[in-house]
Amino acid sequence: MHATERERLILEMMSGAGFVTYRALEAKIDASPATIRRDLSRLEEAGQIIRVRGGAKLRPDAEGRPVMSHGHLVGTPFQDNLNRQRSQKEAIGRAAAALCQPGEGIMIDGGTTTFQMCPHLAGLNLQVLTNSLHIVSALLSQSGTRLLVPSGAVFPEQNIILSPEGDESMPRFHAPKLFMGAASVGTSGIMQADVLLVAAERRFMEKADQVIVLADSSKFQRSSGTVVCGLEDIDILITDSGITDEDARSVRAADVKLIIV
Repeated sequence: MHATERERLILEMMSGAGFVTYRALEAKIDASPATIRRDLSRLEEAGQIIRVRGGAKLRPDAEGRPVMSHGHLVGTPFQDNLNRQRSQKEAIGRAAAALCQPGEGIMIDGGTTTFQMCPHLAGLNLQVLTNSLHIVSALLSQSGTRLLVPSGAVFPEQNIILSPEGDESMPRFHAPKLFMGAASVGTSGIMQADVLLVAAERRFMEKADQVIVLADSSKFQRSSGTVVCGLEDIDILITDSGITDEDARSVRAADVKLIIV
């Protein structure tokens, strides 16, 4: 990873709370501790951050507030994306919910497709860890569903909770299944538009036995973004009948179970 890319990622990780620990940086950046410290020194010399004990923080403005380098998530806002491919997403969400077993704990990453699981989870008495306030709101009325959320800052474009603090922000939780969406899917793998979303999904993946991706067929038509993981790192992909034969073969070739609704 080039120095400019590492510096951009460091600033992205600080954008939620205005602070990041050395531990979180070393866990997420593919570089030595000495290299990361040199990156921080350059950012400090440029006036963008201040190094403090245990990490670094964004330099405050004249009123003492952190200067955010990245105050908004890259990508289409939740409300703008909610009705795109709506019927396909609803079918995918229904199929995903059918994979849940009564009483189990699951993780659901924020997104307009994973959101469609919510009506079909009633009565299963699940424990759900999610970073999406839209999903929290949809599940609150289900008396048997127990909800957990990570700590962090709320990004209003997606109404999602994200934190640069890594595992320190996550409840102690391990689940048999993680359900997550994607900005796009291609031969490179599952992709998201924003590196903060990538980091959040990777943290979820570390806490799951099985990774289940929900992606309507249009996501295969725009293969771009930051790679969350390779196709071989997921277990099940649920999509709709619009998927091409070529894309279906690519998914199956990676030893992924493909469910087409």
